Amino acid sequence: MLGDLIHGDRTCLFKALGAATGVAVLAIVAMIVAGRLDGVPIVLTLTLWGAVAFLLADLCVARTKAAAAPALATGKSTATEPEPKAPEAPKASAPEPVKPAPKPEPVPEPVQADIGEKPLTLDAPRDEAPDDLQQIKGIGPKLEELCHRLGFYHFDQIAAWTEAEVAWVDSNLEGFSGRVTRDDWVAQAKRLANDSAPAPTPPAG
Repeated sequence: MLGDLIHGDRTCLFKALGAATGVAVLAIVAMIVAGRLDGVPIVLTLTLWGAVAFLLADLCVARTKAAAAPALATGKSTATEPEPKAPEAPKASAPEPVKPAPKPEPVPEPVQADIGEKPLTLDAPRDEAPDDLQQIKGIGPKLEELCHRLGFYHFDQIAAWTEAEVAWVDSNLEGFSGRVTRDDWVAQAKRLANDSAPAPTPPAG
């Protein structure tokens, strides 16, 4: 306890010693007045002085510790509590890549309904000898090949087409629609068919 006072509140120590000394002096003065100043009263006075000094010193130590406890608690809590961190700024999200606009799907060409009436066709030319359809004005090599694919090989086939059959062929000539009517294939085919027909045999005389 004395060590705590020496290293702690010295003012409190001096007050305790002064108070004890004062009590001892008063006791000695009282004994002198009473005429009983001898060895035993002096020992008692010193014992009383020591007891008073001890009690006062003990009170000083308790008061000093009580006063220092809140400061220590405050300092400890202050030292251990971490400082609050500032909130982190939200990270900017990367912009999403712009997706290219989907290409428009090609619009299928409308399928043309069959117009007119399909004429009679052949799987192959007669006698494996097709007529030269390029003699008809407006028919070239590609158009002649297309006519063969459709089953037309001879002038007499084209010459026999009706109006409904002409309309069908006009609508089915891929890339050459309307050529039959525009170039009048039927009339040309009739003339060519007549020219290529064999001459009649004269009757025997």
